[in-house]
Amino acid sequence: MLIALFLALVGIAMTIYLVSVHASAAADTEKKQEISMTPADNKGIVNTLSNHSVDETVDRLNNILQSKGVTLFALVDHSGEAEKTGMRMPPTKLLIFGNPKAGTPLMLAVPSVAIDLPLKILVWEDAHKKTWVSYNSSAYLQERHNLRTELLQNIEVVETLAAKAAE
Repeated sequence: MLIALFLALVGIAMTIYLVSVHASAAADTEKKQEISMTPADNKGIVNTLSNHSVDETVDRLNNILQSKGVTLFALVDHSGEAEKTGMRMPPTKLLIFGNPKAGTPLMLAVPSVAIDLPLKILVWEDAHKKTWVSYNSSAYLQERHNLRTELLQNIEVVETLAAKAAE
């Protein structure tokens, strides 16, 4: 009888422990989802606050690309695709663009840079309804791929494009 009572107490204690661990894990997951769409301060990502909505910023960026003769290879509407599956996320769009005359010399010099080309700009909305323009800094790409300084001008354009779209 004592063994049965002891095992019952151990079972109750384990149940309480597992419920508390599960609740804690669920809370941590919610926190991670809340902060996952906040500006990162590291890993070479530059985040610029936009004065416009996501759609307006994307339109501005698209117009700037066209006026400069830069090819927009793709526009990925992450939030739109999420919605098609019944999931919701704040407006989030990725523009993939470039100019083969600028990118090809980089890839010839350092083939690994092709993994980061064409260039990309992410336009997204945070939990406070603020729009951000994010991209890989040219300094990060230079360090990541050991690019020669004279080739940087071929990718530094991303900074100007992002700033103009956000202003």
